[in-house]
Amino acid sequence: MAITYKQALDYLYSLTNYEIKSTFAYAPQFFDLARVDRLLAALGNPHRQYPSVHVAGTKGKGSTCAMLASILRAAGYRTGLYTSPHLHTFRERIQVDGEYVSEADFSRWMERLQPIAQADKELTTFEVATALAFGYFAERGVEMAVIEVGLGGRLDATNVLQPTVSIITTIGHDHMHILGHTLAQIAGEKAGIIKEGTPVVSAPQERAALAVIERVCAEKHACLTPVGLDWHWRATHCALEGQEFTASGRLHTLSRDGSISYRGLHVPLLGKHQLRNAAVALATVEDLRQTGLHVSEQAVRQGLRDVVWPARFEVLGCYPRFVVDGAHNVDSARCLNATVQQYFPGRRPWLVLGILSDKDIPAILRALLPHAQGAFFARSHHPRAADPQALQAEAARYAIPTQVIEDIPQATEVAIDKAGPQGLVVASGSFTTAGAAREAWLRLYDRPLPSIDPQD
Repeated sequence: MAITYKQALDYLYSLTNYEIKSTFAYAPQFFDLARVDRLLAALGNPHRQYPSVHVAGTKGKGSTCAMLASILRAAGYRTGLYTSPHLHTFRERIQVDGEYVSEADFSRWMERLQPIAQADKELTTFEVATALAFGYFAERGVEMAVIEVGLGGRLDATNVLQPTVSIITTIGHDHMHILGHTLAQIAGEKAGIIKEGTPVVSAPQERAALAVIERVCAEKHACLTPVGLDWHWRATHCALEGQEFTASGRLHTLSRDGSISYRGLHVPLLGKHQLRNAAVALATVEDLRQTGLHVSEQAVRQGLRDVVWPARFEVLGCYPRFVVDGAHNVDSARCLNATVQQYFPGRRPWLVLGILSDKDIPAILRALLPHAQGAFFARSHHPRAADPQALQAEAARYAIPTQVIEDIPQATEVAIDKAGPQGLVVASGSFTTAGAAREAWLRLYDRPLPSIDPQD
């Protein structure tokens, strides 16, 4: 008898799962790419059956992946998209042409993988999920896969790829206890995805991070396109419905240097940082064109306009305004605050916050609380969730009212009631928090719910 989706998930989560561990050594004896190679070889090396774009970085990986995948779909290519984490269902992580892998296909692939995985007790949740995604993409005949790194880059399970283009989005301070305490150390781990002779697109970086990327590209004879230097963008209009912008870049072709420019581009994702991510996606499209991929200007425009990427400064309600955002580190918290000020100038939001315990909690609160009207702290449904009482204690230095609430859904309802019809509520601190708050808002206003995984 075939296993159910719940049984498939239970098996996957029964493996070593570094997403829920707060401390571990990021070292080859624990993150062994040879183990992933063996698993994929047992499946016939599906990841070698289609070209790919590999994306590492600290900020903007998911959004950049989503924009690029949307452009490729608009260009007529069957496109696989592999990202993490998820908001509501694990199936979000594995998409073909914008559709989640079905429960039946997920279960069928997990049933195929289980006996192989049982022969190697060291395989992890992410490694098996990566193999499932790569196999599913081959089965579906994808013509291009956009693959997001799970953690770091050098030792990540996805780093078995030989991509057509590698992307490194903006590098910041996150997972420092694992990847290193300086930008140069973190950049070294991210730059581990750079392959010999493979073009690299980098988002704007701090000097210390860019120096590492430049050095590794030189060592690997990989042509580097630095967005912010070779590519530029400018916002022309922003509203809650989306942003319009122009972008231009200097091209490095085999025959000569050239340039390209776009005017009147539109992207529905909000915040100045999303224009940076869009510029990275545009620069990557140009590198893909150099390999023979045909992507028209119309496809670029349509792909950006049609991109869907929830919980990235997603404004769900009007009375009050209700924003969910997956900001989960210091840099993204600062970005969230700047975006609140950009779209709701002068307004002080009520915050719903659930943060993971291994994050720089004082710095995250320092980025958000001075600009808030008040905060409701709750524990998200995540094994690494911080104690909301500890969050409230840390927040005591700020002159705003705070309250501990039992869980994220209840905190969401209380915050909405406190804000009133003319107020502003922002739910953030982790993707688990954003997902739970999003579900709570949809239930509260009787809106259709997304696919949600079964809970124990």
